[in-house]
Amino acid sequence: MFMVVGLGNPGARYARNRHNVGFRTVDLVAARHGLGELRSGGKLGGDVGTGVIVTPRGRQKVVLLKPMEFMNLSGFAVQRAARFHGIDTAEILVVHDEIDLDLGVVRVKTGGGHGGHNGLRSMIEQLGGNGFARVRIGVGKPGREPGTATGGDPRAAAGSKDVAGWVLADFPAAQATLVDNLLARAADAVEAVVGLGIGPAMNDLNGRPPVTA
Repeated sequence: MFMVVGLGNPGARYARNRHNVGFRTVDLVAARHGLGELRSGGKLGGDVGTGVIVTPRGRQKVVLLKPMEFMNLSGFAVQRAARFHGIDTAEILVVHDEIDLDLGVVRVKTGGGHGGHNGLRSMIEQLGGNGFARVRIGVGKPGREPGTATGGDPRAAAGSKDVAGWVLADFPAAQATLVDNLLARAADAVEAVVGLGIGPAMNDLNGRPPVTA
């Protein structure tokens, strides 16, 4: 059984940020499969849901988790929930934003470092290793989005290097359809990993072109 972890920050002010695509993907998976809204897990430190999802290889039971102690503390909720549900690190799939991938790109991998992502850093620290699977959702960097020099963000136009400001900003309204399609691709990736395993999911998804509006 996989535990699917969506990374993000709690609260309405962060809900539409680039940094919260992990939260939004887990919510989409729950909605697709009729699992309802995730509920507070109390001492686990996150919102949790359990149920069965339909995958390319049949129905599979999953635990869905959104850590609610802010991004740089995400690993604590993941570690508690994994221990509570008896889930090994290799059975954890984390969904997160990735600035080193262009907007619209979704990639699947396992292992690796944190790349400066504080949620991944916290997970590696608290789990004692990096052997979990990942769905990486490309959100681009300031000034590096396909088809535009700025991506609609005035800070990028000014040549800003403020990556924290970039990921903690909302997507421009003009990208709403693209983002919806991006989250749908990420939810497809979750279903593929859970149903097929990491290797076949990588083969299926990693060669696909970026999603578009």
